[in-house]
Amino acid sequence: MLNWEDPLADLKPQTHQNPQPFDANSYPDAEMPAHSKDRTRDWNNEEGASNDQREVPSAAATPRPGLGLVENSALMATAGAAPVVNPNPLAPQPSLLPDEDDSAWRPLDTKSTPDRTPATPHEPAGGATGLEDLEMGAGRIRVDDKRIINCHADLNQLVPFKYDWAWQKYLDACANHWMPQEINMNADIALWKDPNGLTDDERTIIKRNLGFFSTADSLVANNLVLAVYRHITNPECRQYLLRQAFEEALHTHAYQYVVESLGLDEGEIFNMYREVPSVARKAEWALPFTQYLADPHFKTGTPANDRRLLREMVAFYVIFEGIFFYVGFVQVLSMGRRNKMTGTAEQFQYILRDESMHMNFGIDVINQIKVENPHLWSDAFKQELSDMITEAVELEAQYAHDTMPRGVLGLNAPMFAEYLHFIANRRCAQIGLAEPYPGATNPFPWMSEVLDLKKEKNFFETRVTEYQTGGALSWD
Repeated sequence: MLNWEDPLADLKPQTHQNPQPFDANSYPDAEMPAHSKDRTRDWNNEEGASNDQREVPSAAATPRPGLGLVENSALMATAGAAPVVNPNPLAPQPSLLPDEDDSAWRPLDTKSTPDRTPATPHEPAGGATGLEDLEMGAGRIRVDDKRIINCHADLNQLVPFKYDWAWQKYLDACANHWMPQEINMNADIALWKDPNGLTDDERTIIKRNLGFFSTADSLVANNLVLAVYRHITNPECRQYLLRQAFEEALHTHAYQYVVESLGLDEGEIFNMYREVPSVARKAEWALPFTQYLADPHFKTGTPANDRRLLREMVAFYVIFEGIFFYVGFVQVLSMGRRNKMTGTAEQFQYILRDESMHMNFGIDVINQIKVENPHLWSDAFKQELSDMITEAVELEAQYAHDTMPRGVLGLNAPMFAEYLHFIANRRCAQIGLAEPYPGATNPFPWMSEVLDLKKEKNFFETRVTEYQTGGALSWD
């Protein structure tokens, strides 16, 4: 029977021996654990393989959450696919209105009275919200009526589907369901309580990342429910956004569970984004995008405002979830590869799988908006997005220095600078921007299955095998 009570009450011995992979070449300063020497797995054996050559993991080879760390290649087989929409559908076209015309929208502080000025030719039209009055006898929805933004069709009618990829991502996300309390934290508790178990630098890595991520996923959830959902006018995409919002809450739950398990100071961890500069800078960078779109008077429907929505989606999906999270993911997963804080690392593995799906969904939406509104993708706008990404890389590099002032785990801050350049090139290519750091390489090849290979696995050619959901659960 599933145990939904606190599994930390009983410190019972582990029944599953799942030795952690260890790559001595990546960590010349470390000793390989004796019990892992004979059973070390090769995390890089699929790096050069084509999509056709990669094997689909079997259920027996891929344990469900709670049985220890698994190979990235097995776990990420159910992660998000590479974008399915052509990122460069048409050459940039002139805007229908002057570029970035702000006359259609005024910030809240400029509205002196609740009565708005009469609509002008530049007044944003916006799209349907799903709260419109019922119109008896209205015609049935056709596929061609649907659009990602500025759609006026009834949003309460899920079918017929136009964007099958959005619905498939929703179904796959549901199939990948997991819960934090199913992951055994006993080994982490013992290691954290042992005064000689971890170095001060290793403890800093754990606490800094818990502090950043615990707030970051709350910021993403707020962005979804307070801003993005209102302006995405497609029910299939909204269905995935609702699932994503739940997963963001689940991730915050996971961080709280780790904090509680280790007996950390909750105030120190959850208030870190207001106390530690490198954590605060990333939160401060992201907040204005949500605040802008959450203005109740903001509407899409003009090139300027549609670009604002696109800019915001790049900020959260491409940068916040696609760049700002990756230093922390590498650091915590590196500890798991060393047989340290394996429960925490397993939580981060499943969070990373979710986040990769979020990022690729957002990229698909961005690219689909470009297909339907090619006039938005001007040269000036592309340059602005490129500048945003390079600024974000600098902020994340500063975060790497803050969390890792000295080399540890075979890692150091300069390695992360190169890795962030590599990641930024990948993100730019996914949305049709020029690579800002030509020639950047990946110093962490063991992360190659985490959506950083130039050849990415096709999500829809793999089977979900990691987890049982719904009627497949065993209640014995």
